[in-house]
Amino acid sequence: MSRYGICEWYGSPLLGLTPAQRQERALVALGDAPQLPCPFQANHPPCRKAGGVCSLQSYSEGPLGRSGPADSPPVTVCPARFEQDHLIIRWLADIVGFPADETLVAREIPFMHSVATDRPAGKIDLVIARHPQNGDLRWYGLEIQAVYFSGAGMSSQFEVLQGDASEIPPYPDRIRRPDWRSSSAKRLMPQLQVKVPTVRRWQAKMAVAVDQQFFESIGGPSANYTQDLNDGDIIWLIPELVLDDATNDYRLQRGHWEVLTLEASTEKLLAADTISRGDFEAALTNKLIQLEPID
Repeated sequence: MSRYGICEWYGSPLLGLTPAQRQERALVALGDAPQLPCPFQANHPPCRKAGGVCSLQSYSEGPLGRSGPADSPPVTVCPARFEQDHLIIRWLADIVGFPADETLVAREIPFMHSVATDRPAGKIDLVIARHPQNGDLRWYGLEIQAVYFSGAGMSSQFEVLQGDASEIPPYPDRIRRPDWRSSSAKRLMPQLQVKVPTVRRWQAKMAVAVDQQFFESIGGPSANYTQDLNDGDIIWLIPELVLDDATNDYRLQRGHWEVLTLEASTEKLLAADTISRGDFEAALTNKLIQLEPID
């Protein structure tokens, strides 16, 4: 039996925290102590993620209600987690040939406006550009997509951790799991379908950063993937979270990348296997209830 629980909490692996440190973070997560800084963003502003959970991980169930070993890689649930060491920005700059000392960055650039209010109604998360050469501005948009999770909220887990003093963290108290479908087809795909055609018309490109587990959930690397920027509209960047044995912290590092068209990206994000009729009807039978009569 396995359940997803906290992997990184306010920047630190849960399994590396002492009981006292877990209790302190639980107070913050429950709103009973001042917010902690985000260790991954520049200048370390206060964490903006409710509860401070950076990533989740699946744990096996150990003895006496304790968490056993983790049995999955981390799943990134906070977009700020991608900002460690500006790795994504530097990686994209290297791919597109921008020298580090000529790379510029802008955040949350308005891309759409409301026809009713004329106010910004949509933004591109990040844009990297190169110092204009002879008046020519070259730039690439960058969207970052973390993973949503479904199931019970985290408050009950924070409450358990606040009152726990055992060396080994407690096994996750409720069922929670990454919601790949909401993160991909319902969230990321519409963003790309709106932005990429216009960016393509402007003769520019978009990049997308998602974590390794997210990318695997939509099929992983393409069978014959290309890294030729002329072969598509979207540069997919797949960083990995790797545990550093020296520091016992997770570090973001470069992983796979490939170039896809908007159409191929849409197919990837929509990919899903239909369950069998037998499985569907078995689930249906378990949920059917008698319609209440009208008084």
